[in-house]
Amino acid sequence: MGLFDMFQGDRGEQMTPHLAFATALIYMMGADGEMDNEEVGFLLSVVGGKSSGKSIGVGANNRALINQALQYARRNPVDKFIAEVAPKLTDAQKMCILVNLIDCALADGQPEQQEQQMFGRFLHGFGVPMERFKPFFEVISLKRDSSVFTASNHPKNQWGYQVRLW
Repeated sequence: MGLFDMFQGDRGEQMTPHLAFATALIYMMGADGEMDNEEVGFLLSVVGGKSSGKSIGVGANNRALINQALQYARRNPVDKFIAEVAPKLTDAQKMCILVNLIDCALADGQPEQQEQQMFGRFLHGFGVPMERFKPFFEVISLKRDSSVFTASNHPKNQWGYQVRLW
């Protein structure tokens, strides 16, 4: 233990499932080295925002949550975070985080390689096989694929094609 480590201990920030949710999103948003406007918008949409004039900011209740998530993510590598929270989360909480991580990664279009790798770390760390997650991925991918409206030659627009969860 270093001399100043005692000052970095408990800051009144107990890891809760809600904080784990916000923190996981922060890790995903920063995976490619930048936080795009679409990703910030996504974060606000899932944790809640507050309108002020012509801008939208984090609501008072969730400002502290996001600040705690940012502080945690700055201080800790993602693998430490995953190892810490995985045993504390229910299956539903893990799946909710995973679905939102994919949705966040797709928020700005195509997920970057770093975002794909980050997602793989969460999937593995949460003990969720890719086969189990694939139907969730298909739903989120379809949700984000608005080209089904604009590309007449889109493969999913072929007559007879049915969207299914396998």
